Amino acid sequence: MLAFQEILGHDTIKQHFQKAIELHKVSHAYILSGEAGMGRKSLAHAFALTLLCEKGGSQPCMNCHACKQVLSGNHPDLIHVTHEKPSSIGVDDIREQVQDTIMIRPYSSYYKVYIMDEAEKMTVQAQNALLKTIEEPPSYAVIILLTTNEDLFLPTILSRCVQLKLKPLKDSVIQKYLEESMGISESDARLYTAFARGNLGKAIKISGSEEFRQMYEKLLQMLRNIKNLDISQLLNYSKELKEEMDIYECLDFMQVWYRDSLMFKVTNDPNLLIFKDEYSVISEMSRQTGYDGFENILQAIEKARIRLEANVNMELAMELMFLVMKEN
Repeated sequence: MLAFQEILGHDTIKQHFQKAIELHKVSHAYILSGEAGMGRKSLAHAFALTLLCEKGGSQPCMNCHACKQVLSGNHPDLIHVTHEKPSSIGVDDIREQVQDTIMIRPYSSYYKVYIMDEAEKMTVQAQNALLKTIEEPPSYAVIILLTTNEDLFLPTILSRCVQLKLKPLKDSVIQKYLEESMGISESDARLYTAFARGNLGKAIKISGSEEFRQMYEKLLQMLRNIKNLDISQLLNYSKELKEEMDIYECLDFMQVWYRDSLMFKVTNDPNLLIFKDEYSVISEMSRQTGYDGFENILQAIEKARIRLEANVNMELAMELMFLVMKEN
């Protein structure tokens, strides 16, 4: 568990929390939204750690009894709302873990903090039950809802919570962390950073993923030779990719590859390449492909993603994308 100063980025959210503590204007309900891996849990726990610290400042001391309890996962006034059903948080979960306990005063701190991960999984009945608590909370209660999709909350829930949305980190921040804190080479760190799109958790995950390395090798082989492959061969590639890895991550990878190629065509600077080791292939491709061609390919990849999300037949969606790639 990290303190605020140890969390990379998200300065606006950290400052909001710290200012609220300093001015004694802590709200009773917060929604922290953002992609998985962006740091929602870290921010929520840093806020809880600071609220429960016996020193009462805007940074946790990390040494008092309360801090040590939070760090060890044993603080009685920090409650993690859980759910047994993987796909939903039901009304009984809210009644038993929140409503039935929230009127019991804190055991040892001024605040009593509830953290609910995957809060978007609350059923409508569960949200209505939580709403009753949020509308008339006890003075010491702080409820933090973590979500990847705040649009699934009832408008009444949204209107009664302070909404804080996590933004992607700068690429330079992520690449520096991978190189300096994890000892990853500059070329690999650049690739992981580009693929993560501002999500540090994702960058860390793929840096140690054998599945990502396999996807990397297989997709590079396909993209290097796409001009010489017919549609049936390309569809065989896509079937293998779907069986072995996340097809959406494959589309992300292709986007990074073609954006890299377009960037090289614009700048003619190999130092800006993410795929520096593929300089000769990218150089030749940028010579043969026009600006419109690259734009058409990138649009085709995005259309394939939209079609797959709309449950269009995968083979059809990929075939249409590959046709555009070959034509351009």
